[in-house]
Amino acid sequence: MFLFADFLTDATPILVAIAVALAIWSISTLFTAKPSQAEERLERLGRSKSLEEIDLAAAPQSKARFAGIRDVLANLGNSLEPQSELEKNSLRVKLMNAGFRSEAAVSIYQALRLISMGIMLLPALGYFAFTNGFTQQNLFGSIQWIVVIGGIGFYLPQIVLWQLRTSRQQEIFLTLPDALDLLVVCVESGLGLDAGLRKVTDEMKEHAKVLCEELTLANLQLQMGRPRREVLHDLGVRTGVDDVRSLAAILIQADRFGSSIAQALRVQSDSMRTRRRQIAEEKAAKTAVQLIFPLVLFIFPAIFVVLVGPAAIQIQKNLLK
Repeated sequence: MFLFADFLTDATPILVAIAVALAIWSISTLFTAKPSQAEERLERLGRSKSLEEIDLAAAPQSKARFAGIRDVLANLGNSLEPQSELEKNSLRVKLMNAGFRSEAAVSIYQALRLISMGIMLLPALGYFAFTNGFTQQNLFGSIQWIVVIGGIGFYLPQIVLWQLRTSRQQEIFLTLPDALDLLVVCVESGLGLDAGLRKVTDEMKEHAKVLCEELTLANLQLQMGRPRREVLHDLGVRTGVDDVRSLAAILIQADRFGSSIAQALRVQSDSMRTRRRQIAEEKAAKTAVQLIFPLVLFIFPAIFVVLVGPAAIQIQKNLLK
């Protein structure tokens, strides 16, 4: 046992150096590898290309190189994909809420989790190997810390995804009232819903980029011939914002029963404005409670020292006399 522990202690730096070298070589291969000219010629002569492939071939080599990296990440992340369709769809919806709508987004996300775990594991393994060494006394503690650091790296992309998703939904939530008011004006002035959405995207594309991006995609789907009900439902699912979902539900009901879209938008605008006023009042009511902790921890001790400090000094002087 002692011989094995000594051998493990002596061989660990060499194994760590080999692992780091292999990781660097793999990453450099991903960035520099490209198909040979013979393979490209055979691929070009073997079959006709679609419009997407023609556009990809006309793109710069840097984009094609990153497309290869994307394919490698997608293949790497296939091993971590959820097996059930419910979990896979839930993860795909979360990625769409964060703005990632690619078909390979789930696989790339899972591959990034593996890479993040590896990036966190290698420095931790090297640190514990060169400082403490994997001896029999501290083997369990070192492995425990390495597992904890690897777990942090594994769940770090999930935290980043939550932050991106939350910030994107917050931006949509803040810019939706202006867009809805403009859409109400456009529809009440005689424009149709499709033309009104195009007008909103043209007018607000500078300061509401995320919302205009979603509305532009919805307009494109409508122009391609998809039913309006499906387009509006997908818009609510992609954004993940409750106000957009309620807006989509109201527009679907108005389109199904033939009621006035302008009146439905006006009612939704009024209810959304009322809800935002209630949220502002709720935050204002919470302010007094939230101020208690900084007052007690930071302000009251300073006031106590200023008011009681001189009296305490005088009492001390009188007691010493």
